[in-house]
Amino acid sequence: QVQLVESGGGLVQPGGSLRLSCAASGSIFSINVMGWYRQAPGKQRDLVATITSGGGTNYADSVKGRFTISRDNAKNTVYLQMNSLKPEDTAVYYCNGQVLDVNSGKRSNYWGQGTQVTVSS
Repeated sequence: QVQLVESGGGLVQPGGSLRLSCAASGSIFSINVMGWYRQAPGKQRDLVATITSGGGTNYADSVKGRFTISRDNAKNTVYLQMNSLKPEDTAVYYCNGQVLDVNSGKRSNYWGQGTQVTVSS
């Protein structure tokens, strides 16, 4: 099994910052792409940012210049530094990983349980 666990969410004021972390564990051979997605109530789950094992990144237009994704391959951990937060950033943030499982030999997407980010005065 593979598990992804997010942490770092919370309540911040507009203009504030948070850093989210997501640690993957289990029968992992490798993780090609890791990413962050978010979902507000009544809305679709949208891409926030992705990062490859080689460090290539992709960001949603809405977060470019404000958010930075990074990863520690040795720790199978991905981070999301969120600066200049806006109320519209309020959502549950989910970690995603494309994982090659050592035991099964299968490559699958795995999701974390989500962490709440609320931006409000």
